[in-house]
Amino acid sequence: MSQTLAPPAVAPDQLLAGRTVLQIVPDLQSGGAERATIDMAEAIAQAGGRCLVASRGGRMVSELQSKGGVWLPFPAATKNPFAMALNSVRLARLIRDEGVDIVHARSRAPAWVAYYATRQTGAKFVTTYHSAYYGASPIKLRYNAVMASGDVVIAISEFAAERIRRLHPDAAARVVVIPRGADLRFFSPASVSPGRVERLREHWGVAAHERLVLLPARLAARKGHAVAIEAAKRLAAEGAQDMQRDMRFIFVGDPHSDSFRRALEAQIARAGVDAFVRIVGHCDDMPAAYLAAAVIVAPSTEPEAFGRVAIEAQAMGAPVVVSDIGASPEIVRAPPQTPPQQATGWRVPPGDAAALAAAIRAALAMPASARDEMMLRARDNVQARFSIEQMQHATLNVYRRLIAQ
Repeated sequence: MSQTLAPPAVAPDQLLAGRTVLQIVPDLQSGGAERATIDMAEAIAQAGGRCLVASRGGRMVSELQSKGGVWLPFPAATKNPFAMALNSVRLARLIRDEGVDIVHARSRAPAWVAYYATRQTGAKFVTTYHSAYYGASPIKLRYNAVMASGDVVIAISEFAAERIRRLHPDAAARVVVIPRGADLRFFSPASVSPGRVERLREHWGVAAHERLVLLPARLAARKGHAVAIEAAKRLAAEGAQDMQRDMRFIFVGDPHSDSFRRALEAQIARAGVDAFVRIVGHCDDMPAAYLAAAVIVAPSTEPEAFGRVAIEAQAMGAPVVVSDIGASPEIVRAPPQTPPQQATGWRVPPGDAAALAAAIRAALAMPASARDEMMLRARDNVQARFSIEQMQHATLNVYRRLIAQ
């Protein structure tokens, strides 16, 4: 079983006020690790601590600063071994100069840099295991092992924790499960005006009468865009005129590479669905995006350590369809394991375009009353188990324990 960390028997401010935590991530452009970095910067600042973030920067820097974090420009994304060795020296100097108590790494290359820097300085070292980290070769396993080398290793799901224990058994006693959290103030239907939704749909070219199937994820093979395209093709074949008249598939997210985006666009054209499947790039207003959609899909083809999209979609009360792998069973309650009247979404076999199409069809066919009931269950599910406050509190408790030691 994972550890349950209780806070020390002193007031929290006595431990965190005036302390410095440095988080290190490759960049602050987009993504789950980056979002968690911002969320924890806010929590550290509210607890009276000081939060530094070493990163090469990105579009989220201004948000970090507005929430009390301090951005330190740092080439944390490099994977060049010689540059990483130099970075560890530079980071050690930063740790000493800034009086850093804890270094929290959220990605492998920065974690190796932080590992050696903390060994040089005596700062405590925390890692968050944000991904399933695949790779069976001894070299790859050794490279991934740094994510299990923290004084505390945070797993973002039970699935991730079990993977750590299996691949890195020596880390088992240091594993703490802290699921990621959604900000229910931000991801709330009541906080999104109709105008925001209308402007976003208009920007995407989605008419008022068209039902939107949204896939929000970085454009990468493992996110399942190819499966969604095949599902769209199947739905079109079932009723081509209806499909083209009242349904749109929108892929939201930064491309992993320009070549992959071009490959997806070619697949869309070959499938004959280019009239109603579009790639629109990054979206700055995800709450409005979720509310604009009739159904959210996250058809990953590889197990993921968590499912941020599923959490955010459920918080917004949007029907969600996910692949039945990785941490998804912990996040989305679905038949047959869950009675239909308790379900918060659908889970389908990974890579199964027919099953994905059937789940989309079922979501779109839900009566209004059943949809409203699922919306309430889904939001309750997130509020009870995956709020940002729970994640922040549990992570601060990790910091408190390390400082108390």
